Amino acid sequence: MHFASLRRSVLAGLLAVQMLASSAVAAEPGHARGAVLAATPPMGWNSWDAYGLTITEDQFRENVRVLDDTLKPFGWTYAVIDEGWFLKNPQDRPTPEKLVYVLDENGRYIPDPVRFPSALTAGRNTGFAALAKDVHARGLKFGIHIVRGIPRESVARNLPVANSRFRAQDVADETDACPWDPTNWGVKDTPAGQAWYDSLIAQYAAWGVDYLKVDCISDHPFKLAEIRMIHKAIVRSGRPIVLSLSPGPTSPGVLPDIKPYAQLWRISDDVWDYWSNQQAWPRGLKEHFDLLSGWGPVATAGSWPDADMLPIGYLGPNPGFGEARQSRLTPVETQTMLSLWAMARSPLILGANLTRLDAETTRLLTNRDLIALDQSSYGQHQEAREGFTVVWSSRDRDGARYLAFFNLGDQPAHVQHSLGFYNLPQSSYEAKTVVEGERLGRLTAIDITLPAHGSRVLKLTQPLS
Repeated sequence: MHFASLRRSVLAGLLAVQMLASSAVAAEPGHARGAVLAATPPMGWNSWDAYGLTITEDQFRENVRVLDDTLKPFGWTYAVIDEGWFLKNPQDRPTPEKLVYVLDENGRYIPDPVRFPSALTAGRNTGFAALAKDVHARGLKFGIHIVRGIPRESVARNLPVANSRFRAQDVADETDACPWDPTNWGVKDTPAGQAWYDSLIAQYAAWGVDYLKVDCISDHPFKLAEIRMIHKAIVRSGRPIVLSLSPGPTSPGVLPDIKPYAQLWRISDDVWDYWSNQQAWPRGLKEHFDLLSGWGPVATAGSWPDADMLPIGYLGPNPGFGEARQSRLTPVETQTMLSLWAMARSPLILGANLTRLDAETTRLLTNRDLIALDQSSYGQHQEAREGFTVVWSSRDRDGARYLAFFNLGDQPAHVQHSLGFYNLPQSSYEAKTVVEGERLGRLTAIDITLPAHGSRVLKLTQPLS
């Protein structure tokens, strides 16, 4: 069964808004012309899946060392500290009234110096400046997570907003609370609100932040005004900070609104280590095939639909969900996840505890051909779907074609078709498996068997004769 006509109808809305969004970028006065942030999908590591709210500086540095030594040569460059770096007692998150925050004199969160001792310089909290400098010295990039808004404690104390005439109570919208986070109030779309975000982003720029993940902003609820204010503050800061919006599912209908301002946006709520989960939260791998079939073709330089972090490897000692564990995804499912993310050109952000990487996971993460598929292919889209078999197609800059076969079923699946069935113009190709690196010789038809939940990615090049 061919899905070309169905795909065209499903994607028409997304592609139309993509064109509108591109026009908006060109017209947006604060947009840096000629300089594309996140020209390829960002690759790196985030602390949430292994450490939750609790990561310390020592733990972060241990993971950065592995990132540098093992993964950086293959393109993994971002090191991101997720939520809670300003909490003295993150273990008390289930009882928010007990939480103790660390703030500066202008009401901005700063790192807890007990957990991040490098924040203290001559008795003064200088934030993540020293830590970011060390990350940069390794040729890596530094990122942090925040929740949109202004700290409720800053509002209660009505602290001044740096470099402005405003105070916290001028900024806060106390009718706007994030439904799942107890720390902040929303920010008014006023000069006071812009002054707040200007002060916040100026602080992060001074620290050396390269990547800012902002939560509770792209869905439940969607906050376009705050996205715009954050973008404007980034432009004013003068530092090229990549802006990542969470959580999802971001609505395709808002793409023209967010594309001028952000480089990444989440297409689903949190993904954890399940093959399938029919609940809205957390999401499983199987459900991403439907999501990415719509979003994948929209991915382009500086604008990346984000399928979320990769919950693979060891998730511990304090994962953001559940108990410490080896990922519940099997090796076959892990390969399928990485192959799907790469075919769809999603950002690749690892959730594993890097200090406990196993050989099989490391083999996948350092597969240059799989990484090249994510970083430099184009024309990515779902090509066909028959029963439990899903096929994606894309192209390489050197003229090669990719076909990726996925089995969503619980039993092995046999795939047998002509190359023309997948809209390949040639009658034969030289074939190589991307993950295994196996050369298959000249291929004139597809005849493969996929294990349950398994995948096979082929790189097809035209024969010389």
